[in-house]
Amino acid sequence: MPSVFSWPVRVYYEDTDAGGIVFYANYLKFFERARTEWLRAANIGQQALRDEHGAIFVVKNASIDYHAPARLDDALNLTLSIEKLGRASVQFLQQAWHGDVLLASATVKVGCVDAVTLRPRALPDASAAKMRAA
Repeated sequence: MPSVFSWPVRVYYEDTDAGGIVFYANYLKFFERARTEWLRAANIGQQALRDEHGAIFVVKNASIDYHAPARLDDALNLTLSIEKLGRASVQFLQQAWHGDVLLASATVKVGCVDAVTLRPRALPDASAAKMRAA
């Protein structure tokens, strides 16, 4: 798996505001989808993680900078790379591109927590190894 993962997204009417541009909060949804597809590409199933290890991922922090607007029907390319892999967390750099124009960039920190208590816990060894390989 490449060190920079990319995932295509099309902007639909439901993603836009009255001005026909992507509503700012929808970038969080786009970035969530990219992280989910990255996990899938790394062969880390979120349901299996919960069922087999009692672990789930939660977003601890997200910081987004907006650079240019995306508009209805734009074909976007979402990119993701790991900035830091900790014992119980992963920090990602995520970006949304339209062609060679950077639209938004975000740093997103995701924590691994116990599915019942929601207390931090270490990433399962197999999952951490797959992430390191990514």
